[in-house]
Amino acid sequence: MTQEGIDYSHPDFRNEDGSTRILALYDETLDREFTAEEINQALESPDERERFRMVPSRDTSGHGTHVAGIAAGNGRASGGVNRGVAYESPLLVVKLGTQEPNGFPRTTQLMRGLDYVVQKSLEYQMPMAVNISFGNTYGSHSGTALLESYINDISNYWKTSISIGTGNEGAARGHTSGILQQGQEQEIELGVGEYESTINLQLWKSYADQYDVVLIHPSGIRIGPIRQVQGPQRFVLGETELLIYYGEPSPYNLYQEIYMDFLPRSDYIDGGIWKIRLVPERIVRGNYDLWLPGQTVLNQGTGFLYPVEETTLTIPSTAEKVISVGAYDSRYNQLADFSGRGFTRQTNQIKPDLAAPGVDICSAAPGGGYAVRSGTSMATPFVTGSAALLMQWGIVEGNDPYLYAAVIIGLS
Repeated sequence: MTQEGIDYSHPDFRNEDGSTRILALYDETLDREFTAEEINQALESPDERERFRMVPSRDTSGHGTHVAGIAAGNGRASGGVNRGVAYESPLLVVKLGTQEPNGFPRTTQLMRGLDYVVQKSLEYQMPMAVNISFGNTYGSHSGTALLESYINDISNYWKTSISIGTGNEGAARGHTSGILQQGQEQEIELGVGEYESTINLQLWKSYADQYDVVLIHPSGIRIGPIRQVQGPQRFVLGETELLIYYGEPSPYNLYQEIYMDFLPRSDYIDGGIWKIRLVPERIVRGNYDLWLPGQTVLNQGTGFLYPVEETTLTIPSTAEKVISVGAYDSRYNQLADFSGRGFTRQTNQIKPDLAAPGVDICSAAPGGGYAVRSGTSMATPFVTGSAALLMQWGIVEGNDPYLYAAVIIGLS
């Protein structure tokens, strides 16, 4: 399963006779499934435009093709040199839909993609190793929210193993946390770089804790204390408009979110050091976490002045019944600095479960060649491919018919 799809014409995803190794390709952006027969018909055409008219699913970024090549590319374009881990495995590919304008899939789109691959695996009566090289920072990181609970549930169906990357937010200055005590105010400093068009900030706390929030502009002007009310609260500080929302309880979430949207009145929000002051009224637990969006959508100068690397896991790698994969840097014999890590907020699991090579990895690229990329997205398919080989040995070859899901997680 990939967010961006796959270059199905790449030699590494084709057999010696030129036919596809892809059993089916489901493109959520087109809301259509392409069968192996349809892909093979397209591959028979020597004209690229005609080929993509017949099967118009593309990988425009190269991310999905690269990930699939690490997990299962057979290396045909390189004479077998750049082959992946499970290089004889058939492929079942999902190109996830995206939510505009940020380009990330909705929770429901990821859930639909997972449901699709499990149903197809049952249809084929084949064990399945699922790769999810995708994650974002939005959510409580509790390990028990809706998406995480769904993934935990679906991992119990059929003979599956799910591997998910922990994200690249480890050194990104996008997370901080603390413990608020009765009678002691705390202040969080947030640096906003120049030419930042917009940012949002999530503060997650226990519903049992009651405290006010004060926001201080880089010029020293302040708003607040902002109290809990229903609906959005709108404020203007300098050239920045602020929208603040207080979250309400939900069946899958024991934590309260205070969501702050920084919007420009003209082109950009005000740069400099913003401060978020927490003023306690009644504290029961006291622990809080704050997250910014992922580093890919922020300017270099934007981040917390005192970041905390723990709990920089992206969602849904926080799910309990998955293999959460970090990135290993073999050049320095250590975890890559960008690799997400830490604990889930409610279940208190230590993540990642293991690390795999994730720095300067050479794999398939759209157009038939290869490219070098880094990230936990590249580390995850090493684990997915390894899980597929274990399941081949255990389930298909009859050495251990229960070598999937919890058993593989235990081995990790």
